Amino acid sequence: MRCKELTIRPSGPADETSIAVVQTEAFGSPYEARLALSLIHAPETTISLVAQCEGRIVGHILLSAIAAPVPSMALAPLAVLPEYREMQVGTALVRTAIERARQIGMQAIFVLGDNLYYERFGFSSTLADPFEVGWQGRNFMALELVEGCLAGKHGKLAYPEAFFNS
Repeated sequence: MRCKELTIRPSGPADETSIAVVQTEAFGSPYEARLALSLIHAPETTISLVAQCEGRIVGHILLSAIAAPVPSMALAPLAVLPEYREMQVGTALVRTAIERARQIGMQAIFVLGDNLYYERFGFSSTLADPFEVGWQGRNFMALELVEGCLAGKHGKLAYPEAFFNS
C-alpha cells in the first residue's frame, strides 16, 4: 500500500465510524474503538486527530486531559490500519498531537506503550516513575512539553473514567 498524500486533521462526528474501524482493525478487538469513542464524547479536553490517505481514514490518535501536578494529557489510543504501517502514519499523528498539546498549554503527556516506539519522540519511563497509575512499569512513559516541568513532582494521576469502563 502506498500513500501519495497523507493529511492529518482534527476528527469530526462524521469520522466516528472510520475511527472505530481503524481502532478495531489495528488492535484486533473493539476495546480501543469503544475507548476512543467514549473519550471523544467525554467532558475532558481531548485532541482527536485522523490520518487520511487519498481521502481514506487510515490512522487515529487521541489525547485526553488527565489530573496531574501540571497540565497533562494521556496519549491513548494510537492506531494505524495494518496495511499502512511502516509508512510513518503513526509518526505523523504523534508529532502533530504533541504540537497540538503544546498549543493548548499542556505541559506533559503520559503514555503506556512500546518503549522503542515512543522514546524516539522523547518519552521516558524515568520521567513517569514518580507518578502513580494502575499500569505502572517500564512501558509507562512521560514527555515534558515544557522542559523541567515534572522535576520534583510526584503523585497519583487521575485518568478519565472511560479508561476504566470501556
